[in-house]
Amino acid sequence: MSKSIALSLVLATSLGLAACSGAAENAANAAANAAESASNAADNAMEAASNAADNAANAASNAANAM
Repeated sequence: MSKSIALSLVLATSLGLAACSGAAENAANAAANAAESASNAADNAMEAASNAADNAANAASNAANAM
């Protein structure tokens, strides 16, 4: 009987650890996704700034050509 109790405790502990490791993995994935999103947002902001600079240069060129 004590063997079955010990086996039950080992099983319960194993399941508890498996559940905890899943949460840690999910948290790690969420952090990686957040970092990727931040990187994408930074890339998009840099691209928008570059486009704005190009648009300003084109507007200045158009104004010079209109004279």
